[in-house]
Amino acid sequence: MSGERYTFDTNILIYALDREAGRKHAIASALLDQAVAENCVLMLQSLGEFFRAATAKGKMPIAEASDQVRDWLALFQVQPAGISTITKALRAVQNHNLSFWDAMLWACAKEAGCAIVVSEDFQHGRLLEGVRFHNPFLDTSGSNENKGR
Repeated sequence: MSGERYTFDTNILIYALDREAGRKHAIASALLDQAVAENCVLMLQSLGEFFRAATAKGKMPIAEASDQVRDWLALFQVQPAGISTITKALRAVQNHNLSFWDAMLWACAKEAGCAIVVSEDFQHGRLLEGVRFHNPFLDTSGSNENKGR
């Protein structure tokens, strides 16, 4: 990602392992492989959300999801949330109309020095106090169903 520090939203982590996600799996998997050698930091929140989503309703065995989270912990720097993160997130909820958990992801990324959050859940290209949102799944033909928040 052009040398800028970035992070992934939970949906990218899930698609990277979900072989049934087709094109999204291929894109997310390639991004995650590439990120190991780049300036990527993962948010502790995203790892927790991944584990919860991956193990919900038996989608992935707990041991396998646990191993995956441990692998990512070994491969990437991980940014936890603190009191200042929550304060920033609450401000973002009020001032920028984000949901609380989206605001927490943004605030954590901002505190980690990330210039980019890679996610399908935000408006592509939106710049929020120095952090830009990038949707890697956009269809460049213009017929994209992901309008984002």
